Amino acid sequence: MRQLPEADRDAIRLAQDPKLPRLLEQITATGGCAHPVHLSGSTTTVDGTTGEILRHYDTRDEPGERLLVRCRNRRATICPACSRLHAGDTYHLVRAGLLGGKNVPDAVRHRPRLFVTLTAPSFGAVHRSSELCRPRRDGGTCEHGRPLSCGLVHAQDEPSVGQPLCPDCYDYTAHVLWHAHASKLWDRFVIDVRRRLASSVGLVQSRFAQHARLSFARVAEYQRRAAVHVHAVVRLDGPTGPGDEPPAWGTSELLIDAVRASAPRVVVRTHYSPAVGELALRWGAQTDARPLRSAGDGPDDDAVAAYIAKYVTKGASDTGAGIDHPPTTRGDIESASVSEHVRTLLRTCWRLGGLPEYAPLRLRAWTHTLGYRGHILTKSRAYSTTYAALRAQRAQHMGHDDPPDVITERQWRYVGAGHTSGGALLAAGVAEDLATNREITREIWAAERGWWPGGTPQ
Repeated sequence: MRQLPEADRDAIRLAQDPKLPRLLEQITATGGCAHPVHLSGSTTTVDGTTGEILRHYDTRDEPGERLLVRCRNRRATICPACSRLHAGDTYHLVRAGLLGGKNVPDAVRHRPRLFVTLTAPSFGAVHRSSELCRPRRDGGTCEHGRPLSCGLVHAQDEPSVGQPLCPDCYDYTAHVLWHAHASKLWDRFVIDVRRRLASSVGLVQSRFAQHARLSFARVAEYQRRAAVHVHAVVRLDGPTGPGDEPPAWGTSELLIDAVRASAPRVVVRTHYSPAVGELALRWGAQTDARPLRSAGDGPDDDAVAAYIAKYVTKGASDTGAGIDHPPTTRGDIESASVSEHVRTLLRTCWRLGGLPEYAPLRLRAWTHTLGYRGHILTKSRAYSTTYAALRAQRAQHMGHDDPPDVITERQWRYVGAGHTSGGALLAAGVAEDLATNREITREIWAAERGWWPGGTPQ
């Protein structure tokens, strides 16, 4: 007789548990989180004036004597449910900086605002899609005997797109070190934009902050060649931030000129290495700066917010440009399910991470992201609200915040994570149901208004 799979047997076991309804309530409360954190403990809320116990909660009455809470992982490959929640928070965070709301004044929608894209430089010729790939009349080969041309038209999803024409010619070391310094390149870019704005209107550069303030939210996106591009919303405010009008000279045209002039000027030099030397790292030649509509609350601004939110939930592994977790040994790299191009980048990152001169970059800890360090989304302090504020608002909306004049005593400890095989099936079903309900609601909302958020007006 054929035996049922482990997941099915575990699901049957859970179905027979009298505490199944409460388990489903917990799974639903986490949104169908794929890897929930398990906590054990209690919370007691006491009236600060009378000492009366207003509320007491203890996990001893819960299934397994534990409470499930969200893992809050932003990556869709790890937890689709939590990544959707994170994308929603990111959407509101970015949108508030474009149109106001969440304690940001509505006047920001009339400020000079740009959508800026900065690219990585070329580290070697790669196959391209949607056009004739690397045509050369003279043909020719590189020093390694490989052809310098391709001449084919690749479909966008072909595995060869983004792969080097000659892996031996490709500068993998520069690629990894550029990733490791990309955040510093951005910081220097923002500083230079401020300087260019000041000099263009005759201000002393050190006094720019007394006249205007540059705010931004940026997201890193991995391209098919496994190199990061940066997309950002840049806004010009008065000196105190979003509540202050920019000076009369602050226009979108002036801001675009400053962005385009600063991008090619910025350079970051690496520490000298006996094995590598010193590299001068710059942005790529392709820079795009587009003004956003100053009039409106239409789909254009929502589209920008949705675009950035989409990429926040993706990591290097989503584009085949990395892996989900840092490798602990060289063997983890060799066994990873990635292209040979990405594997070589992983190897390079691991090798450079072993050099003492690059120890401050912690390249081995960031091998899974090909050397790119830090958060996928970063923003300036005055751009808009914060993730913490959005979570606090959500807790208040759901009635989870404490009223005034009460004392709450909490005793919690970590006892595990994840689901059993049967629990994982239940969580996947809950997450799918919630996603379907959310999509239906979105379609009804869009139909009532005659347009799709981030899409084409109907």
